[in-house]
Amino acid sequence: MKTLYLDLGMGAAGDMLTAALLELLPEPDRFVEKLNAVGIPGVRFEREPAVKCGITGTHVRVTVNGEEEGEAPHDHHHHSGMDEIEHIVRGHLDLSDKVKEQVLATYQQIAAAESRVHGVPVTDVHFHEVGAMDAIADVTAVCLLLDELAPDRIVASPVHVGAGHVRCAHGILPVPAPATAELLKGIPIYGGAIDGELCTPTGAALVRQFVTAFGEMPVMTVERVGYGMGKKDFERANCVRAILGESADRTDEVVELSFNVDDMTAEEIGFATEMLFASGANEVFTVPVGMKKNRPGTLICVLCEPGRKDEIVRTVFKHTTTIGVRESAVKRTVLDRAVTTVESPYGAVSKKTSQGCGVTRSKYEYDDLARVAKENGLSLREARKALENADK
Repeated sequence: MKTLYLDLGMGAAGDMLTAALLELLPEPDRFVEKLNAVGIPGVRFEREPAVKCGITGTHVRVTVNGEEEGEAPHDHHHHSGMDEIEHIVRGHLDLSDKVKEQVLATYQQIAAAESRVHGVPVTDVHFHEVGAMDAIADVTAVCLLLDELAPDRIVASPVHVGAGHVRCAHGILPVPAPATAELLKGIPIYGGAIDGELCTPTGAALVRQFVTAFGEMPVMTVERVGYGMGKKDFERANCVRAILGESADRTDEVVELSFNVDDMTAEEIGFATEMLFASGANEVFTVPVGMKKNRPGTLICVLCEPGRKDEIVRTVFKHTTTIGVRESAVKRTVLDRAVTTVESPYGAVSKKTSQGCGVTRSKYEYDDLARVAKENGLSLREARKALENADK
């Protein structure tokens, strides 16, 4: 199983996670070009070498209109609300629908945390321009990188949050900052002797969005290691370490959540399914069932990692009409999966290969199949056959 392990012994920040994941790619500079072509207003990514405590890694510098976060007073800039941020992500960024939903789901977690901390509706939460674009840049970069790396599971160490106090727009606050603490609910964290903020709200939101288990590094065969360096210097190397490899364990445990509804339209069920996937569900499927009073209804089943359960349950209650969710832990056996990019007469396409338990099978990713079909006036079946013939 393709496993990504994140060592968060020096916390988590969006730029550090981006830099660590970049180091796992064979051509990181080409990916930086891809990030700069996404179209985040005024944003530019730069990859530069950095050394912390004798360890060489990567620092990613993100500027908004030539300015880094923290370089100028916040009140000199326009403030953005969630509606404006959603408009930017959905309407202006060159991303797949899947990545757009992941970006918005992560950013909405930040807005929800700020809402709870400050006691205002999410619609009234505003972010100053540089901070908002900087966070969108970090979140977008990490979502794109994870989509590119395509790990089967992501495991992280407990998060070191630091100690002391941090100065922000609202004054001097304890570490972890209130919004960060809100985002880290249910996640193992600890403080330490290092005086400073080690985990930012953006870093916390990304960890919550993607990490499915916390603990020691699992037994794995390491393929690549990346070091994402922070800006500050401490007595310990200020970095996130990302380790990518293969885990020999092909069995794991997932949570199955299920519930019945008889008063939702097909459109509402479809939208709820989309939101459940955006919240981190592994699988969502529906089954027609007969319910009380002879009503036809729908059984909705969701499979997710144990660390995703609470977020998924909140999404269920928000987007469906159910008043109760059943829960059970199930074990599953999975095949090892790897995604490779192959060249074809129709451009580069992604191909997923699964193997184990005596079988090997492969298929082209749907998004690439759909693109080939649309661009060439083909059906999906014809596009698949054309790619298979070209691959021979």
